[in-house]
Amino acid sequence: MLVELSIRDFAIIEQLHMTFDQGFHALTGETGAGKSILIDALSLVAGGRGSQEFIRHGSKKLEIEALFSIDANHRVNPLLEQEGMGSEDEWLVIRREITSQGKSLARVNGRVVTLAFLRELGAMLLDIHGQHEHQSFMNVESHLGWLDAYGGSKHIADVKAYRTRFAEYYQLRQAQQALLQNEKEVAQRLDLLRFQHEEISAAQLQCGEEEELEAEERRLSHAERLMNESSQAFLHLHGDQQGLEQIYTAMTHLEEMVTYDESLTPLLEAMNSTYYQLEEAARELGRYRDQIEYDPDRLEQIGERLHTITGLKRKYGPEVEDVLAHGEKVEAELYQLTHRDQQNEELEQKLALLRPLLEEDASKLRLQRSKLAREIEDRMEKELADLNMARTQFSVKMTSTPELTESGYDRVEYYISPNPGEPLKPLVKVASGGELSRLMLAIKSLFAHTGTMNTLIFDEIDTGVSGRAAQSIAEKMSALGKEQQVLSISHLPQVACMADTHFYIYKQVEQERTVTRVRKLVGEERIHELARMLGGVEVTDTTRQHAQEMLRLAHKNKAALL
Repeated sequence: MLVELSIRDFAIIEQLHMTFDQGFHALTGETGAGKSILIDALSLVAGGRGSQEFIRHGSKKLEIEALFSIDANHRVNPLLEQEGMGSEDEWLVIRREITSQGKSLARVNGRVVTLAFLRELGAMLLDIHGQHEHQSFMNVESHLGWLDAYGGSKHIADVKAYRTRFAEYYQLRQAQQALLQNEKEVAQRLDLLRFQHEEISAAQLQCGEEEELEAEERRLSHAERLMNESSQAFLHLHGDQQGLEQIYTAMTHLEEMVTYDESLTPLLEAMNSTYYQLEEAARELGRYRDQIEYDPDRLEQIGERLHTITGLKRKYGPEVEDVLAHGEKVEAELYQLTHRDQQNEELEQKLALLRPLLEEDASKLRLQRSKLAREIEDRMEKELADLNMARTQFSVKMTSTPELTESGYDRVEYYISPNPGEPLKPLVKVASGGELSRLMLAIKSLFAHTGTMNTLIFDEIDTGVSGRAAQSIAEKMSALGKEQQVLSISHLPQVACMADTHFYIYKQVEQERTVTRVRKLVGEERIHELARMLGGVEVTDTTRQHAQEMLRLAHKNKAALL
């Protein structure tokens, strides 16, 4: 449910904040006041494409923020979890910004998202319908989904069970097709895999080997330098310069001094420790020097080995670990291809067991859907009759697909015939504004109980409608508001008086700039607005009395709808 909408610097809206409740909301106001701008703003929230032309003159960017309340069972939750945006919080915040440079930014709960993701999310939150817009029901691919949703929880459970089984069947078919690919391609693939397997296996790579070889190569390459440096270091300690002997002599002098001044004892102990550490270091240095040996054969072997490792890394991965991992994949694919006949036989057996079960489930779904289709046809014609379209025919046409799909064998499309004597035509080709408006309202009333509908937004769909048809639309919207949230921009007082919440949209000049304002109407303000809608610019006592009577009857009619 839409809870709040904030708009800044959008067209003639400088700053606007609206709060919404459950039920039916009417938005009224004079032509040009900015009613449709609100719909444009909500379209951006739902992922619509924006333009810098929407930005209020003199501003650097426009900002739109919408707050939605979603429960734990809302259908947006799986999509949010899929994107790592799942939350136990019941609030969802969508924010759009468009700069004067044309840059568009969308955020969901503070995280930047793509417009494609926002469109997918927005389709689950808002359903915007105007006279010439084709929304969810105008997409033929969605018709079967709506029919299934109409069937309720038990039917949906059967559909899900079928799809789970079909997913298993599809995966088996994909695996089988991969096995049965062109023999020439398989042979070529086997040659390549065998070569790679032999090349990697023959190398007998070890993790960490490369680092050890590189260290050994550095030692061998600099053997002469290491010999010279270690010899010089040893001479400084144990050679002609007799470094250790001099330290020892210093120690004997210090020992003599300690007999006269005990405070020098710590210094003597430190010098003793240093002397023995240096003596051990000298012995280690001597052993290291004696072991140094220049081995050109070993150096050549290391170079060849490192060349082999580098070549494999260049082919199969940036690191030795990647080469080994590739080798494991090659080995697994080799096994699969060399044993494909056996695997194909196993897959064929599984498919043979699964196919009859799928066909049985698909036939069961077809029977259930046929029954639901007839029920929808009957109920739709009753809904249309309530909207002064009593002679309109509505048909749910089911056709079969040549192969099993994730929906079974069924394809569904809605057809109508608005006028007697005319043939049934696809719903998506209906173009009459007034008829389409009432048709969409009837459809959405029919499907309101399924829980699959979003916040419904109607943009002047009652244009061109009057009399009993207008009253029927008003009652239908009011009834629809009992099931879900409805927002409707309307110019008809019959519709506005039936709303649970009434917003008045107007514009005024402030500091020589035109701005749009919105006010929630209650009491006398609402009566005044209904009177204006009834009588035009001038509000008289008669139109006010008429408006009061309309509100009284509206309360009575809404009570009867409960």
